[in-house]
Amino acid sequence: MILYQGPRDSFLVPLQAVCGIVEKRHTLPILSNVLLEKQGERLMLLATDIEMQIRTSTQSVGVDQAAATVAARKLQDILRSLPESAEVSLTLDERRLQLRAGKSRFNLQTLPAEDYPRMAEASGKPTTLKLTQKQFRRQLALVQYAMAQQDIRYYLNGMLLVVQGNEMKLVATDGHRLAYVSEAVADGPAERIEAILPRKTVVELARQLADNDDVLEISLLPTQARFNFGNIEFVSKLIDGKFPDFERVIPQHQGKIINVGHTLLQQALQRAAILTNEKFRGVRLVLSPGSLKILSNNAENEEAQEEIEVEYGGETIDIGFNVNYLLDVLNYVASEQIEIRLADSNSSALIMLPGNENFKYVVMPMRI
Repeated sequence: MILYQGPRDSFLVPLQAVCGIVEKRHTLPILSNVLLEKQGERLMLLATDIEMQIRTSTQSVGVDQAAATVAARKLQDILRSLPESAEVSLTLDERRLQLRAGKSRFNLQTLPAEDYPRMAEASGKPTTLKLTQKQFRRQLALVQYAMAQQDIRYYLNGMLLVVQGNEMKLVATDGHRLAYVSEAVADGPAERIEAILPRKTVVELARQLADNDDVLEISLLPTQARFNFGNIEFVSKLIDGKFPDFERVIPQHQGKIINVGHTLLQQALQRAAILTNEKFRGVRLVLSPGSLKILSNNAENEEAQEEIEVEYGGETIDIGFNVNYLLDVLNYVASEQIEIRLADSNSSALIMLPGNENFKYVVMPMRI
């Protein structure tokens, strides 16, 4: 039975959309597979890792019904290796899937479709938001680097999404730094809704969303989040936990404020980082009237010093930071000027964009 017949890319593009979440090694072998389900003139593709699930579809031929699962990576690698202009056919014959393209033939093992695990739909009435793919993609980029990676506080290994009224907030923290961004949305709920999206979900969304004005619909349920965009339906479990009170973490009274060029600061930090201790990655920022110095040294007694002229007339502050945390925010923020707010040598720094209250980045100091 023919599952698909047509241009290579008409099948490869939706396959790549679902393959991103497929793990290479799984305790359950069928999770390395993608589910192909022919429903009349549409071929549905679905992948899951139990925690999240992506479904999309492409045009098929005929009106038959059939389903099978096949190794996702192998299928993707074969299609990628074929010429872009190739015409491809996928035929299901008992427990084997045959892929043909020109004079090429590939026979792949399948596993039964009925054994493939699917995420159950969460019950309840969802809270639904609509915004553009570009908006949400840009918001993710401004906070996702601050998520923890394998923290024992599992709720930090993700991103908090808060929506109330006409405002949506995204927050990420690893306990050493925190990134916050807010965005206006239409028709938000009157009551406050909070959801913690897992790290893998956030990374996959950032990869999948397009930089365009097409609609993204987000549906939030107590245990699940659903994202519909383009031809893709993406469902993810939520992290069950209590996210830290981020509003208390963001400093309110940082009286010492300087504006510095984004590129100037980024390049100075990159140079100073070369001579930091590889383990601690510490740099000192010394702010004095008219000057911001960036100092670093390492175990070999090598030293670096950078100096940037700034408009500042207050008292001197000598404060240490992990240089990676400072460079992370500069790598993702697109702004000609950066505003740094400080209180004293023992308090967190607040990094903002001049004239923009919608983005805030807090980084804790370190002793050097």
